[in-house]
Amino acid sequence: MERLRALPSIDELLARPSLSALLSPHSRPVAVAALREAVASVRTRVLAGEDVRLVDGDVARALNRVGQPKLKAVLNATGVVLHTNLGRAPLPAAAVERIAAIAGGYCNLEIDLDEGERGSRYEPVVELLCALTGAEDAMVVNNCAAAVLLTFSALAQGREAIVSRGELVEIGGGFRIPDVMRQSGATMIEVGTTNRTRLEDFTGAMTDRTGLLVKVHRSNFAVVGFSEEATTRELAQLAAERGVPFFEDLGSGALRAMHAEGLSSEPTVASVIAAGADVVAFSGDKLLGGPQAGLLVGKKATLDRLKKHPLNRALRIDKLTVAALEATLELYRDGREDHDVPARSSLLVKSEVLLERARTLGSLLGALEHRVVETTSRVGGGSMPLAAPKSWAVAVSGVKAVEVHEKLRAGDPPVVARIVDDEVWLDVRCLRDTELGAVARAVANAVPRNRGD
Repeated sequence: MERLRALPSIDELLARPSLSALLSPHSRPVAVAALREAVASVRTRVLAGEDVRLVDGDVARALNRVGQPKLKAVLNATGVVLHTNLGRAPLPAAAVERIAAIAGGYCNLEIDLDEGERGSRYEPVVELLCALTGAEDAMVVNNCAAAVLLTFSALAQGREAIVSRGELVEIGGGFRIPDVMRQSGATMIEVGTTNRTRLEDFTGAMTDRTGLLVKVHRSNFAVVGFSEEATTRELAQLAAERGVPFFEDLGSGALRAMHAEGLSSEPTVASVIAAGADVVAFSGDKLLGGPQAGLLVGKKATLDRLKKHPLNRALRIDKLTVAALEATLELYRDGREDHDVPARSSLLVKSEVLLERARTLGSLLGALEHRVVETTSRVGGGSMPLAAPKSWAVAVSGVKAVEVHEKLRAGDPPVVARIVDDEVWLDVRCLRDTELGAVARAVANAVPRNRGD
């Protein structure tokens, strides 16, 4: 096709005088990547039957895309607080400041400054975790699935681990807890049924090959109705009697209870430790509201076995995680978690505050067709599956919702919302008051000036 043959080469575009000012601020790799993207885009349009040629504006748009970082800050108007696709828990300001203080230079990550000897990289958080949970010892790996893998590898490799059939959960991205368990080299023994597992099911399955009793908190789904399960205390007592460790994977990991309209109950880490668990695993970036991490707390003798396992090094955390986690835990120590940990404050915010926030956003939209609507938010992140906290949203109507939402996601900053009945719903639960103006401007830019467009 003649129009395809007429497309300029990359060398021709690099030498085009009219593009010199556009390309000169960028490195050659960025310039070449943008030119290739521009040519490819025009080629696609030509093949689709459009009568177009490559103009400088195509290169400018490609440069804007190629030159931008791929990981961007996003405004969350979905109402899902721990949105896995949006990075889960936003860090407290104190954690961000601590990261900034540590990231640009050296730190005492693995040195005891008093003794001048090598130390543990998670030592800064051990005392905090023990004080907050009542555990004898603590350690941290890079996420909760890693914590599960390490625990099984250290305590049950080559032996049997007994778990209720109703607790074989699937976590995000299609990963299943049984698959993680099998990677450890342990043999998983399923007991009970989907909805009912009694203590005697565990007792009957125990042999001289039993290495671990396991309980997995169903943090991302719920079993209701005709159901029964062995309690943490029962399993801890059985494990102690038989001389095997008992491990509970709490998943969402609430350090402190949360009480607010629409939230469901969640066992705290301290309550599981008090019930006798030898080791408990939970996430750092879910209900705790800190960085991604897999936290392990429990009895010192059991934690020592985990710390000495070779897999521990492969799963270790970096200095930025240590810094952020220490700062977050200090907020809990000081009783400031409900106000200063964004994930918790977003879940505990009162409905009347959200209504006022939605009204403010609505007023910023001006003449744009909209209405303030009551809605339901979600905790997200595989936490509190039965929770349905009431929230408020601004519903933008009279638009092609899918097209407007696409433009919102492509904006600067991107805005991610929900589509309900061909309306764009902007749930305000996860929006700061200081972000409302940016959201309103993004919506104004995304809605066609001429509604007939």
